[in-house]
Amino acid sequence: MSQSARAARTALLTLPLLALALVLPPADAAAPRTRPAPRAATAPAKPALAKPAPTSPTAAPAAKPAPGPWLYRGSDVPQDKEWVFGELPNGLRYAVRSNGVPPGQVSIRVRVDVGSLFEREHERGYAHFLEHLVFRQSQYLGEGEAIHAWQRLGASFGSDTNAETTPTGTTFSIDLPDATPAGLDESMKYLSGMVIAPTLSDKNIQTDLPIVLAEKRERGGAAARVQDALREVLYAGQPLATRSPIGTEATLTAANQTTVRAFHARWYRPENTVVVLAGDRPTAELEALVQKWFAGWSPPGPHTPAPSFGDPVAPPGAVKAPGGGSVIGQTRVLVEPDLPRNITWATLRPWRPVNDTVAYNQGLMIDQIAQAVINRRLEARARGGGSFLVAQVNQQDVSRSTDATFVSVTPLGEDWRAAVKDVRAVIADAMASPPTAEEIAREVAELDVAFASAQEQQALQPGSRLADDIVQAVDIRETVANPDAVLRIFRESVPLITPQAVLQHTRQLFAGTVTRGVLVTPRAADGTAALLRQALAAPVVADGKARLANKPISFDQLPPIGTPGRVAAAVPTGIGQIEQIELANGVKALIWPSNDEPGRVTVKVRFGAGYRAFGPDDAPYIQLGQMALVGSGEATLGQEELDRISTGRKMGFDFKIDDADFTFSADTRQADLADQLYLFAAKLAMPRWDEAPVLRARAASRLQYDGLAASPQGVLQRDLKWLQHNRDPRYRTPTPGEIEAASPAGFRKVWEPVLASGPIEVQVFGDINRDSTVEALTRTFGALAPRAPAAEAMASTAAQVPPGGGAPAVLTHHGDANQAAALVAWPTGGGMAGVRVSRQLEILTNLFTNRLLDRMREKLGASYAPQVFSSWPLDLDSGGAITAIAQLQPRDVPVFFQTADEIAADLVANPPTADELARVIEPLKQQITRAATSSAFFMYQLEGATTDPSRFAAIRTIMPDYTVTTPAIMQGLAKQFLSRERSWRAQIVPAARPAAAAGR
Repeated sequence: MSQSARAARTALLTLPLLALALVLPPADAAAPRTRPAPRAATAPAKPALAKPAPTSPTAAPAAKPAPGPWLYRGSDVPQDKEWVFGELPNGLRYAVRSNGVPPGQVSIRVRVDVGSLFEREHERGYAHFLEHLVFRQSQYLGEGEAIHAWQRLGASFGSDTNAETTPTGTTFSIDLPDATPAGLDESMKYLSGMVIAPTLSDKNIQTDLPIVLAEKRERGGAAARVQDALREVLYAGQPLATRSPIGTEATLTAANQTTVRAFHARWYRPENTVVVLAGDRPTAELEALVQKWFAGWSPPGPHTPAPSFGDPVAPPGAVKAPGGGSVIGQTRVLVEPDLPRNITWATLRPWRPVNDTVAYNQGLMIDQIAQAVINRRLEARARGGGSFLVAQVNQQDVSRSTDATFVSVTPLGEDWRAAVKDVRAVIADAMASPPTAEEIAREVAELDVAFASAQEQQALQPGSRLADDIVQAVDIRETVANPDAVLRIFRESVPLITPQAVLQHTRQLFAGTVTRGVLVTPRAADGTAALLRQALAAPVVADGKARLANKPISFDQLPPIGTPGRVAAAVPTGIGQIEQIELANGVKALIWPSNDEPGRVTVKVRFGAGYRAFGPDDAPYIQLGQMALVGSGEATLGQEELDRISTGRKMGFDFKIDDADFTFSADTRQADLADQLYLFAAKLAMPRWDEAPVLRARAASRLQYDGLAASPQGVLQRDLKWLQHNRDPRYRTPTPGEIEAASPAGFRKVWEPVLASGPIEVQVFGDINRDSTVEALTRTFGALAPRAPAAEAMASTAAQVPPGGGAPAVLTHHGDANQAAALVAWPTGGGMAGVRVSRQLEILTNLFTNRLLDRMREKLGASYAPQVFSSWPLDLDSGGAITAIAQLQPRDVPVFFQTADEIAADLVANPPTADELARVIEPLKQQITRAATSSAFFMYQLEGATTDPSRFAAIRTIMPDYTVTTPAIMQGLAKQFLSRERSWRAQIVPAARPAAAAGR
């Protein structure tokens, strides 16, 4: 029942540590699972090598009779009756569903049961290579025609047309926006030809090879070395240890049409294929299309059974961990000078298929509660200071190869052994004695609100996500259930989630065949594989200090914001049911009660002056604020109390800094809306200045910084905003020394006036009651004291823009010597007065994107995913730009600059063709049509409209602004903005020192 894992929400106010994502387990994660009974592994069989025969549409024979839908065989999970399942006589399975979210769209998924684990040694990377090659040329699409064909049907390359290869499967994904019967039929025709009869010629292989190698290169570096080390150690002795989907340069370079066609013939067969369609067409029509285009698929040769993926095996003489049910196996130390220290270990068990029953899912739910209890205790220890910054346990079934429990730890300092010891002590306590009933109730409430929210919003499930759910269920060999069934099963399971049951499941989670681990460290002197093995095998004393005491708290106990205010004016905006509310204290709000989005409410609060509010020396506090401002508390609520008060509630607290304002935002529901508004208003009225979140954010920032230099992507993340703003120091990423010099007192000094000044705009859109929402606004934001105006300097609408011309700025990274990045930016403008120009520039930018993709990727193979994007700040009079960017080899940086200049010059000299323009406009039209079905679209478009009413008028012209143009207009915009002398450029190239990596 694959929906359950995705429903669990992350705890409120989790510290963002994006740079540390490198250390997560290298797995295509599935839902947490209990351990099924073992069965014999399937032995590999000799494959048949046969070339697929071309197909044509065929009158479909009747589908085979079957004892129930194929996905649910062996399961008592209630079937989701919205899906229609079927099987063709050739063995192909399908699932179709009528779904009108968004209107007019149909999502198509074709999943083939072949991934990197199905490859032989000389075929490493073939499954992923095939994913590329089927788009290159096939029965119904000539060479290089696929992208253009779907663009003409309104599908955007990358977002609407995509594919993915994992160790266990390959999935082709099409989201067809305007799915007319003719367009849908054409898409199914194309897909059938791609999957059944791709050309796979030597010419195709040589054309796509540089693209795949570019993808491999761009995914390389420190992050790839960490993932490789984790995979090689944790899954030692199994195919997964060496079967990364990207393959090796040697096997990819040696590929030819004979070997690739043999691989295709062996695995691309109807019995290995599932076709899924979900969208705004009748199910009978969708079902008929599957039969029309896939029933005639009859490959030669016998079926080849899937190979064995092996089992984890303990090495001879391995040491057993004290108090655990597994032995300590392989360990490794990986030295990466730019990465923070991290330790990942995993307890591994054999994976076996299961019957996806209700009882099985009840076991999964207890597993989830057990993990949540431990993770909350680990978070409490980290918040309280100590030896580690962050730690987490996470159970996964990995690629049908192992059922594993992972532990990941980021130490605060150099003493990684103390961090391992402290985390193991918390886990040992969880294995020694049961959690309290209060701890269980807290985690049950968190899951319940997630499942209940999904149930309330089930009418809003997009067809793309529903189709993906079926694909995931097939991949992990489980079923799907609708939100009603998931919520019912969970609530019926709650009596089973007893302290003793959670204790039993906790012990099972940390028992297994073998435990293996990897230490990533910047210094070779930090340790050896033997020391890591000793740390994992050392006796450990259970530490119960992290158990959280039961401290009930409610909003009724909190101080009021102030005296409730009154509504000074309530004015219709003329945009649907959106109303502008003006409160007597100057706060303005836009509210939109909408019955079209049941169960969904979105709240945004924009206030202050954004980056304009800071001084040139404030960069450290800007970064710390993004990480710690919310966690530093409000009223009587510290970080732990903020967590507690939101338990069992659908609430959030996201914070963002923009050029011209700050934003609080959250997804909530009507029942929790008043309290959500209180949280936001109280942060402005009664901020706390707790030191612990600031100190923790400071530690995280220090650890993250060096890692940003490990790749061109990291350097861009670190410096791009700074470059775009002409090296304005406010946009600079602070150094570790600057972060270390920042203090909690300095943090308060910078942020206290920010929270106290500047205008406030509140937006509440969704499934709300108008009158109760207005009342909640008067009791929260209406009760705020009148705000001081922003300082005059903060009201500036000018942005610093880099000067054009001159040599490229040169930045360096510490990653691989074959990695670089380059960008060219042409400054444009800003402000609402030019909003139509900004929208027309999106068309020009997409023209540029298609040409750059064709030149740098399709023809030269120099860059895997070059991109061009346009920015146009509506709150400022300048600062916008068209920016072209690509990752490539250092030797190709001049080629990129030359290519970008040539494309720009041609757009200046010559208007685009009608077909080229149509292939850009149709996807833009479909994107807007789809987006406009959501209140989030209107919320975004109307941000700032309470102070700038021109935004109400601008939303009415959005479709023609983005879709009505001429080749001459495009040429005119190119002449205005894309001249060589206006542009500035930058390149990120390897530093003099080589990348250092070592395993010990």
